[in-house]
Amino acid sequence: MSEQSASNEPRSSLPRLPRSIWALGFVSLFMDISSEMIHGLLPVFLSSVLGAGTETVGFIEGVGEATASISKLFSGWLSDRLGQRKALTVIGYGLAALSKPLFAVATTSSLVLAARFSDRIGKGIRDSPRDAMIGDLIPSGLRGAAYGLRQALDTVGAVAGPLIAIGLMAALNDNFRTVFWLALIPGVLAVLILVVGVREPDRTAAPSTAPLKLSDLEGIGRTFWIVVGIGAVLTLARFSEAFLILRAQDKGLALALAPLVLAVMNVVYSLSAYPLGALSDRIDRRLMLGAGFAVLVAADIVLALAPNVLVVMLGVALWGLHMGLTQGLLSALVADEAPQNLRATAFGVFNFVSGVALLLASLIAGALWEMVGPPATFIAGAIFTAIGLVATALALRIRSPHEAPR
Repeated sequence: MSEQSASNEPRSSLPRLPRSIWALGFVSLFMDISSEMIHGLLPVFLSSVLGAGTETVGFIEGVGEATASISKLFSGWLSDRLGQRKALTVIGYGLAALSKPLFAVATTSSLVLAARFSDRIGKGIRDSPRDAMIGDLIPSGLRGAAYGLRQALDTVGAVAGPLIAIGLMAALNDNFRTVFWLALIPGVLAVLILVVGVREPDRTAAPSTAPLKLSDLEGIGRTFWIVVGIGAVLTLARFSEAFLILRAQDKGLALALAPLVLAVMNVVYSLSAYPLGALSDRIDRRLMLGAGFAVLVAADIVLALAPNVLVVMLGVALWGLHMGLTQGLLSALVADEAPQNLRATAFGVFNFVSGVALLLASLIAGALWEMVGPPATFIAGAIFTAIGLVATALALRIRSPHEAPR
């Protein structure tokens, strides 16, 4: 049975998705194990081993994510122009895997920045073609479930990675560099699964041959640009998760347990992403976006006022629920609004704008942390989110539960 025909079978309460969607999910799972083994320790490594301040942490995170977003813009366009998704996805995952040892040999924050830059270039090359390939494989009525499944498996890896890092730190007497070297193994596994297990679908639309221009997307419609704006506002309000780790450490979390912060966030994210993604195929997606904004406001307030580590973890869990409500949903909306021959370009534009917002958010968060204090960082996030909620409600003009944008 072909990938296409599999996607057209009768739906059940848990939709049956093509094999390649599951394979892409496991690729994301293993690469996230690799990345989060490093990312869960990186803020503490920078501050306690290399002596970097929170402004430096915010700068490295912001530059890394902005680099990924710029790469996504061009890789999306290139994928549409060549009519190829898988080849660019393999290159991106391969580069990300090979960048892992650079963290292990870094002796200054500048070298960490270079390693983070290389890793995020790989992410930028792969993400837009991969997300567009999912849209090519799946009809619109199942896209919420498909993107939710990939995100859920990705987040399982984001849970496992920090837990593995905690275990290795305990076994290796807090040897950061050895843990960073071992992170290469799941990264290589991810690339192997991608090469062997994913089949790129036949495309019905001709490749795009025009130069990269925003005017190419003018015909997509107003809803696409609203989705781009929503993604940017959410990203501006939701700065790098490195600040969640630093907040927990500020409240007394032990050094070796720092990755537990990402584990808690990603447990909630993983458990919620797939069922909420499937739910978004059945109800008004605008209402789910509104709920996502509201949960992020609650998370920021809890994190700002937290008196101890336990309450910080509650805020972190709410942060993860917000991610489950919004991230797969936004991907499904982009796929819905973009024609097949411009789908990867559309993802590239969406991710580029969100990445610029993340750079600004991380720089602002780091500056507020240094100049005013940790609570100010999260209060600012809550204010941005509340403004975004009002703007989103006005832009989408939420009506009845059955008038969802598709």
